[in-house]
Amino acid sequence: MPTAGTASSSAPPPEPLLPGGAPSPGGTPDGVPAAGLVRPRRLVPGDRVAVVAPSGPVPRERLDAGVDVLRGWDLDVVVAPHVLDRHPGFEYLAGQDEARARDLQEAWLDPSVSAVLCARGGYGAQRMADLLDWDAMRAAGPKAFVGFSDITALHEAFAARLGLATLHGPMTAALSFLKDQPTQEHLRRTLFAPEEVRTLTAPAGPGHSRALVPGRARGVTAGGCLSLLAAGLGTPGVRTSLRGALLLLEDVGEERYRLDRYLTQLLRSGLLDGVAGVALGSWQDCGPDEPLAKLMLDRLGPLGVPVLWNLGFGHCGSHITVPLGVPAVLDADAGTLTCELPALA
Repeated sequence: MPTAGTASSSAPPPEPLLPGGAPSPGGTPDGVPAAGLVRPRRLVPGDRVAVVAPSGPVPRERLDAGVDVLRGWDLDVVVAPHVLDRHPGFEYLAGQDEARARDLQEAWLDPSVSAVLCARGGYGAQRMADLLDWDAMRAAGPKAFVGFSDITALHEAFAARLGLATLHGPMTAALSFLKDQPTQEHLRRTLFAPEEVRTLTAPAGPGHSRALVPGRARGVTAGGCLSLLAAGLGTPGVRTSLRGALLLLEDVGEERYRLDRYLTQLLRSGLLDGVAGVALGSWQDCGPDEPLAKLMLDRLGPLGVPVLWNLGFGHCGSHITVPLGVPAVLDADAGTLTCELPALA
């Protein structure tokens, strides 16, 4: 793969990939295993990591700044060839679907790459998910995968098709990663010393969280961006049940009635039947907190499980990295999510 200095937006689009097949026998299309998913190994100084753009376009100056941060962690950073591309017809996409898929697949299949980090979210991951050769990616073995927002579609695919735990965390060219030191530091510790960040609280401290429904629950972390989870229902390679999961939900820029619709859709589909607990993240630009908390209680309270308001992940200015696919204990009263295992092995 090329280095950051050789990434080019003029590279020709690759040939289309083979469509992904059925969900992996080692994945979890119909529930969440109590022991969690396969955890990739942690990073060590000198590891090579690849930056890809499965979704929206990436500003060069922000990409360069994010790469500098990663290199400051003594990582060997390579930027995939099409990260700075723009789709010729749809300005909200970072290049053509086949190009974005090829970048992700080649990074995953490269044995010298220890982790794959997404440059930003936006929209586009669903358009390229079925272009990936999931059999080849499964055969390549596990590695750390980081992103959130639109990347929720890929978190779910990695869980269902590969049975792999991933990291709901900041993206390399995102403003929160570039401007907020606690956000950077939490990701760094999660990647290099995950045993140090097993107990998760909101960046401002657990006092800024509160129990909408009190109690403690054990389960395996799953979820991400609410609208993306709703959009994934009925699509190939996603789980049809989150029974036994500790469900993480957040979103950005959505009207309250739309959040109501997404939650209702998840509930009516049966996806949330048997979830063990719910941890809510940020709801940036979705309206005032109290009406949103009232909505969450109305929709999620009847599940009869603990519900925590504001664990501090998602689209907020300062946010934590949360592992997906790891067994954990949610304490809604204390405002904590405690992983029973480190996020990475």
